[in-house]
Amino acid sequence: MKRKFLTRDRREALDGFLFISPVVLGILLFTAWPVLQSFYNSFTKFNVLSPAVWVGLDNYRDMLGDEDFWHSLSITAIYTVFSVPLGLIGGFLLALLLKREVKGVGLFRTVFYLPVVVPVVAAGILWKQLFSPTFGFANELLQWIGLEPYSWFSRPESVMPSLIIMGLWQCGGAMIIWLAGFNGVPAHLYEAAIVDGASPFRRFWQITIPMVTPVIFFNLVMGLIGALQVFGQVMVTTAGGPLNASNFFMLLIYNKAFASLQMGYASALAWILFAIILVLTVLVFKTSKSWVYYEGDR
Repeated sequence: MKRKFLTRDRREALDGFLFISPVVLGILLFTAWPVLQSFYNSFTKFNVLSPAVWVGLDNYRDMLGDEDFWHSLSITAIYTVFSVPLGLIGGFLLALLLKREVKGVGLFRTVFYLPVVVPVVAAGILWKQLFSPTFGFANELLQWIGLEPYSWFSRPESVMPSLIIMGLWQCGGAMIIWLAGFNGVPAHLYEAAIVDGASPFRRFWQITIPMVTPVIFFNLVMGLIGALQVFGQVMVTTAGGPLNASNFFMLLIYNKAFASLQMGYASALAWILFAIILVLTVLVFKTSKSWVYYEGDR
């Protein structure tokens, strides 16, 4: 008796491969292939209008003498150093305020989370109006307390703080993760601490904080990746100005690729950014073993 080639197990496996094939093909065609193509382009001189010419490591060597490269890298680093900790603290404080189950708390959670789902372009236009030097709400508030109006996005010394404040508006995303972390702390730990006479601050410092370190770790990694790739809100509000004071690394890549048509150089910049994000993420993962606590580990 001949055995069937398509047995039940093989038929189920074939059906599974057929169902996932659109996703796999999409990833290969629209993600993996462009990534490999950009890696090749980073070693070429390519302006889209003519075939790519192999130049080896010239694009990477040119970065060392490119003032725009170092300037963009430095202001991106400054933005990351300030925005990531402030975003962590802002989301943490919001979650701490809204973790209590009181009447109407769901409405407040929704209100604070709404900025996260607002499109980047809409958010940029909104904040550009809020910080308008003529009729913006920020200057109206300054005048109300007796101060002079201020040009928020129009001055090199104030554009970075303005963008950081704008970024904090969306800390509701981190707030949701913090809330999930707070709700995951076992209640019996607090009960045991209360029985032992621990003060609220001691319970917070020795129970809450250690138990939510995985949340700190997650928000830190996601915050680093997001801050280093900031683009949309800056493009809408300042487009890199004034005087290149907000010309972030992603804007430099965009301008080199689509304004100057230096696709090869832009690809090399993109891979440098990828390397920076990879190194920082690996460092966070390596150091996390000493400060991130998982309940089942100890």
